[in-house]
Amino acid sequence: MRRLVFIAILILVIVLSQLVFAENPGDVYVLPIKGEINRATYNFINSTLNKVLENNPAAIIFEIDTYGGLIVETEKIKNLIMALDIPTISFVNNKAESAGVLLAISSEKLVMAISSTIGSAETIPNTEKVLSMWRSFLRDAAQQRGRDPEIIEAMADSDIHIEGISERGSLLNLTGKEALELGVADLISDNYEDILNNFKISYNSIVQVDESLELKIAKILASSYISTLLITIGLIGFVIELFTPGFGIGGIISIISFGLFFAGNIMVGNSQMTSLIIFIIGLILLVIEAISPGFGLPGISGIVLIVVGIVLAIGSIQSAIMSLSVAIILTAIITILLIKQGHKIEAFNKIVLSTKQEDEEGYLSSPPKYEYLDKEGIALTDLRPSGVIVIGEEKLDALSEGSYIQKGSQIKVVKVEGSKIIVRRL
Repeated sequence: MRRLVFIAILILVIVLSQLVFAENPGDVYVLPIKGEINRATYNFINSTLNKVLENNPAAIIFEIDTYGGLIVETEKIKNLIMALDIPTISFVNNKAESAGVLLAISSEKLVMAISSTIGSAETIPNTEKVLSMWRSFLRDAAQQRGRDPEIIEAMADSDIHIEGISERGSLLNLTGKEALELGVADLISDNYEDILNNFKISYNSIVQVDESLELKIAKILASSYISTLLITIGLIGFVIELFTPGFGIGGIISIISFGLFFAGNIMVGNSQMTSLIIFIIGLILLVIEAISPGFGLPGISGIVLIVVGIVLAIGSIQSAIMSLSVAIILTAIITILLIKQGHKIEAFNKIVLSTKQEDEEGYLSSPPKYEYLDKEGIALTDLRPSGVIVIGEEKLDALSEGSYIQKGSQIKVVKVEGSKIIVRRL
């Protein structure tokens, strides 16, 4: 009798637990994938998934609105999504372009919002090696999720021609309606409840997860375009500081720009404090070079360490090379413009001495030294451009005509401007 009672109680407990489980299927979590896909995006998705999975969710919706981003980080997020053993839905809310295509097809179900698009997944750089790898990622995800791999690959390779769907020479980009007709998408909807009901997913409630304000700001600062802009502004500020006496606006601009650049990349996880330390050491070496004669090991080492610091901060050699190249070109152009046209800008008149004191107007600090014109002598010190020369037995202050003149070099006076003696190396 006792055995029968025990069995009945056990059966009752099992039935009740099943009923409780049925009544509490779990929540559905909505995770945003927005903006540029970079390491910050991966870190956010990875850490959030770990927390969400502790709550036994009924399903996860990945809300996608992106123009793309880094291939490496996108592939990592794809692996996270495809490793989940719960229902997953990619909800393209506006656009899934470039790298966003891979994330959109990684979930079990793909839903397109009204007026949304998917496609144009060309790689940058578009080399054969990178494109081949990227196509394999897309093909693998499409095959695992039962989507036509050729259609998906046509979004990345303009050489793929599909009769009636894609033209050779153009990347495939689909509207929500076209994606549904071609079997790329499973549903067109703008409503979470409709999406979950359509796929017959039972749930308690819908929980929307949002990125923190700190992470949003960090992602903006660490994006490739903003990083390039900050590097450019930082370099321009550094150049301005070199051309102006003391410490002024150029140095402040440079410090703020590079500070934001490193802060953003460190916060999103692209790099550690090591990159900033290397960069600072490089700057110190350049300052040492600026106050010491000639150009040698400190200057070369400083430039190398600054470049290494920036590359480590960005976290991707390809992205770093592209950002640095653009920044250096823009800095060179702006520097040339400032040298040629800076005197016309009123703001620069406050930091650049533009007033000339001509002999004809009576401005003579000392008698002109025309008697040394065309005379030859020896550089008593290095001239860069100023230094001391000897003509005959007389020591004179002089300026080189432009190039550095080493101590002991034979020189010739080529110009005299009042008391200023300008020499050229023979």
